[in-house]
Amino acid sequence: MKIGNTIYLDHQATTPTDPRILPVMEPYFNHSFGNPHSSDHSMGWGASQAVENATSSIAGMLGVDSDELIFTSGATESNNLAMLGLGRRAANGQRRRILLSAIEHKCVLAAGRALEEQCGFKVQSIPVDGEGFVDLTQLATMLDEDVLLVSVMAVNNEIGTIENIEAVSQLARKHGAIFHCDAAQAPVAMEVGNLTQHTDLLSLSAHKMYGPKGVGILYIARELQHEIEPLIYGGGQQNGLRSGTVPVALCAGMAAAADLLTAEDAPAKRETLARRRDLFVAKLCDLKWPVSLNGPLGNARHPGNANLCFKGLAAQDLLGALQPRLAASTGSACTSGIPEPSHVLRAIGLDGNSADSSIRFSLGFGTTDDDIEEAIGLIEEALTKLTNANLVNWS
Repeated sequence: MKIGNTIYLDHQATTPTDPRILPVMEPYFNHSFGNPHSSDHSMGWGASQAVENATSSIAGMLGVDSDELIFTSGATESNNLAMLGLGRRAANGQRRRILLSAIEHKCVLAAGRALEEQCGFKVQSIPVDGEGFVDLTQLATMLDEDVLLVSVMAVNNEIGTIENIEAVSQLARKHGAIFHCDAAQAPVAMEVGNLTQHTDLLSLSAHKMYGPKGVGILYIARELQHEIEPLIYGGGQQNGLRSGTVPVALCAGMAAAADLLTAEDAPAKRETLARRRDLFVAKLCDLKWPVSLNGPLGNARHPGNANLCFKGLAAQDLLGALQPRLAASTGSACTSGIPEPSHVLRAIGLDGNSADSSIRFSLGFGTTDDDIEEAIGLIEEALTKLTNANLVNWS
């Protein structure tokens, strides 16, 4: 899709809010602005009903009950509530190890470090193979009765790998470990209705699925809720697990996004997206410069993800040369801003130079064939300029 004069190919950082969602949200900023926790008047009742309706829609997408969903500010908070809430409540228990895949989102890795420092847990990294798939054999050897939590994301945010969540879950549950899944990238990539059958805790973020920024959910299986320590205390809203006034408009927007991604045309949209992604990759690889794809091929990859290595070129130089005409990223939008090689790319075996030469292009449902043709032309033009300026070493 094109925003002004910029071709937007950074949908895994954030999707645009679908224009059909804004009208759904608008009433709750305007005349239906009541607090959903005001139980003494009709304005509050109406807002509360809107939240209930929104929760029901999202629960329907996930195949769970409404009382198993907690609204948060997004997947980062959801992941923190899942991990810190569980770990702090179990700090004095017998299970003292936590297993996190080597390519988890930075917020999951940071929450793991916090549990090490604050509660004395031992956090271990589950290896992945060269395409980003969790090494199930290694995971099986790491699991024992002292593991409290296993966390593996459904779809990787940098290289698009779609993990075998069912297989990971079977191994974790065999040893009585709780299984958490960061599924923020999953709704666009795949049907998510089966994920909760294999997870105890699952995180989503609306702005990764064509909804608004600032809202997400944490699915907590009903029987596990008493084992989660809240991060936010107050009026006891949302089963006492996340106090504070629920943002009605944002909840309604997330629910509308869930409805769009479970509509009859959703599978066809994913197929079209994958076709365009493959076209984009093929055209880039046909250029005279050495370009290679990081991550898996085919259906085991997010349909919009194309993480590509331009060997011998600094990714930041190419991204800079493309501004403001094309938006993509190195895949590290949520890091601290300190330049360092991607931990995801290093985990799949890339050296530091190759990781620093890699760019994540993420296409969306609004990306057109014309966008792809124009993007290829812009990238070719930028590569030519960088080569002529001796800013690249293709040898």
